[in-house]
Amino acid sequence: MDILATPDFWSAVLRIGTPLILGTLGVLLCERAGVLNLGIEGILVAGAFTGWLAVYLGASLWTGVLVAALTGAVFGLLHAALTVGLALSQHVSGLGITLLATALSYFAYRVSFPQVSTPPTVTPFGPMQDWALLGQIPVLSTQTPLTLLALVLVPVLAYLLYRTPLGLALRMCGENPQAAEGQGIPVVAVRTGAIVAGSALMGVAGAFLTLSAFNAFYFNMVNGRGWICVALVVFASWKPGKALLGALLFAFFDALQLRLQQSGDAWLPYQLYLMLPYALSILALVLVARKAAYPQALMKPYRKGER
Repeated sequence: MDILATPDFWSAVLRIGTPLILGTLGVLLCERAGVLNLGIEGILVAGAFTGWLAVYLGASLWTGVLVAALTGAVFGLLHAALTVGLALSQHVSGLGITLLATALSYFAYRVSFPQVSTPPTVTPFGPMQDWALLGQIPVLSTQTPLTLLALVLVPVLAYLLYRTPLGLALRMCGENPQAAEGQGIPVVAVRTGAIVAGSALMGVAGAFLTLSAFNAFYFNMVNGRGWICVALVVFASWKPGKALLGALLFAFFDALQLRLQQSGDAWLPYQLYLMLPYALSILALVLVARKAAYPQALMKPYRKGER
């Protein structure tokens, strides 16, 4: 297909995949520690809004990214307090975080811009065309620094999980927290730290939408990306490298359906093209999930001293 031979198509794949990479890494970090974080959808919305609002009020772009990360961390801390500190249901807490973060973001937008019919815009991150080395690479040169950050975080997180004592402690808390406690590892602190850090990554994923992919905040702009990230973690078998592959695979299908709709010679209803990335991702998930080795203590509440 001629579509696949153009650099613009692969640039679109990488651009669509960036928030999925960041969000999937955030979910992976939480689940490796044994906690399911279904608050990702709302955290993406909150990160997108607060990062954009900070830049609109005069902050720099990187400050906006930092604000989005801190916003995600705050909601992550709330989720950790409910699921780790109080040992409440991770499903209920996560869905509650999603509803709370989404509602607060939309309410704050309406309060901040009561008379605005069109969302105000900001100047987003520009492409890396002028960068010394990356500017010479066709696909990467059209991306923004946040895409580079997402790609760099994949090996960094893999190294952290599999080559450091902290990563070993984190994985141990997700596999057998009682054994980790017996070795003197502060399970509550490790799980809380993992949730906060993972939620911060989710906030950055949301900031990408308003500070890189677009230049404004829109309602429903997250459009289910958080749930896709949760599924991609299963597809990736909780491994950062496979998470990158899964995010790019979904982005490939999404970019393909957009190009097929724009080609002008499409003979199928457009709804089928919209369904294509989700249907193919479900198929890939079914084929891979059977062999996935999930953390043994995932979604199991931990109470200190219990055996």
